[in-house]
Amino acid sequence: MTQSSNHFSHDSYGSNDSALQAPTLLEIRDLDVSFSTTYGEVKAVQGASLTVKKGQTVAIVGESGSGKSTTAMAAIGLLAGSGRITGGSITLDGQELTSLPEAKMRAIRGRDIGMVPQDPMSNLNPVTKIGSQIAETLLVHKLATPKNVKEKVFETLRSAGIPNPEKRADQYPHELSGGLRQRALIAIGLACNPRLLIADEPTSALDVTVQQTILDQIQSMTKELGTSVLLITHDLGLAAERASELVVMHRGKVVETGPAQKILSDPQHPYTQSLVAAAPSVAAARMQPGAFSPNQGETAEPGSESRAASSSSVSETDAPNLVEVRNLTKVYPVRGAKEDFYAAKDVSFDVPKGSTVAIVGESGSGKTTTARMLLKLIEPTSGTMTFDGQDIATLSKEQLREFRQRVQPVFQDPYSSLNPMFTVGRIIQEPLDTYRRGNAKERRARVGELLKEVSLTPEMAHRYPSELSGGQRQRVAIARALALQPDLIVCDEPVSALDVLVQSQILKLLGKLQQEFGLSYLFISHDLAVVRLISDYVCVMKDGELVEAATSEEIFTNPRHPYTRKLLASIPGNELKIEVDPDAA
Repeated sequence: MTQSSNHFSHDSYGSNDSALQAPTLLEIRDLDVSFSTTYGEVKAVQGASLTVKKGQTVAIVGESGSGKSTTAMAAIGLLAGSGRITGGSITLDGQELTSLPEAKMRAIRGRDIGMVPQDPMSNLNPVTKIGSQIAETLLVHKLATPKNVKEKVFETLRSAGIPNPEKRADQYPHELSGGLRQRALIAIGLACNPRLLIADEPTSALDVTVQQTILDQIQSMTKELGTSVLLITHDLGLAAERASELVVMHRGKVVETGPAQKILSDPQHPYTQSLVAAAPSVAAARMQPGAFSPNQGETAEPGSESRAASSSSVSETDAPNLVEVRNLTKVYPVRGAKEDFYAAKDVSFDVPKGSTVAIVGESGSGKTTTARMLLKLIEPTSGTMTFDGQDIATLSKEQLREFRQRVQPVFQDPYSSLNPMFTVGRIIQEPLDTYRRGNAKERRARVGELLKEVSLTPEMAHRYPSELSGGQRQRVAIARALALQPDLIVCDEPVSALDVLVQSQILKLLGKLQQEFGLSYLFISHDLAVVRLISDYVCVMKDGELVEAATSEEIFTNPRHPYTRKLLASIPGNELKIEVDPDAA
């Protein structure tokens, strides 16, 4: 297997014979977990069994609500709310955990079982400095004294790959980037050298390059410490790349378990088959063999092709352009600094009618800034943007009202972009009310149609955003964007919060709507596997500049710029060789 960047070979993730023959560390047998609700008892986990050997990485995969996080939380004794274990056994190195009193479980948490949760902003104390939060863990488990705790904190941060630990320890969570916050959680989770690390979606909100760095950091630290890992994820490609064994959960039950490569190449259970088929990182790699491998030809000097690439037209179709962007620049003056900050610099691209143009890049690359300028949410410093032949900068009040109806956004975070005080029905109906589309009865009927179009039931109209899952909230946001039947939808990470099956449904829905109504999409994403499936053209941005622009096929099979190759090499599962039995289809 060809290795690139910082990738490990598959064997380094614990798939070798020694790991498989190692003694068992964690054993879960016939686990049942129930939650008491106002509607009665809900069985979240039913008869689940799995084994994690010493030094091994095991991944639990499945949709939201499949029971994967609940199973892991039961192992660490941190079930939420009214959750309780109603049956089964959980042993750590032979010690039964289900019957242990809370005082003894507290001693095991952190010391024997570490935890890296999903969202660093909600799991780090916002009013306590990073160093103090790590120090608390070390002091509670008596792994440091008040005299040497500061040095121990620096050492822990350093081992988690955090540069300048003395400075970072004195900072609050909001002063760190998403990647550094996640590393701080890793530092806390591994501070006590635990025997088992539970990593619950540790990189779901991160760019592919940062994601790879974080996972490599977990890998190197756990390998050095001999720690076993229980990885919880909905990304099948990531799971298969990082774990030797997969445990597939569906509706609270384990439906399939086995070696990662075997499950990917020959899934037995219908649900596993649907996961493999829907997972973009795996599906795209299988449909386009070698498409995700970095170009092995001559390596150009960084930046040498950026000017040519950014000035070339993306469009290779006869369809007229709906959007034309030329030399778009956004500059923010920085107080006290000699130079201003360029959030976007000389960005040029076209969006042909009826096509999907994707803008990809890491956080801070300028892709969202570019989208917000096109939406006229922020004003550009210089450059021009035209929509259907009209200069967006010179639109009259009436023209701007028309423009707002024809161009609709779907933002990244559905929770912050939906009014928490409105019901789902009112949220979707609001644009119809604002632009007086139809009468009250017709608007209500339209809301029901839109809910069905995004795979939600009409009964959802009476719920509030807080009563929905992240995936359901994102579908509500998409339904709202479709309400006015726009010509262009600007999608800013529209499926980043969704499980692979729901993600697949939404992407197919967007494709169907594009075919039916001739919709155009500007698709902002850091998930290149998703971009591969949905885009006709791809623009790659780095540090505010467009470094490469071409058809999707060309970008993924023959990337020219080193940065594009780096992004492609970071896609989870891009190096896995999956041999599919043609007779098994």
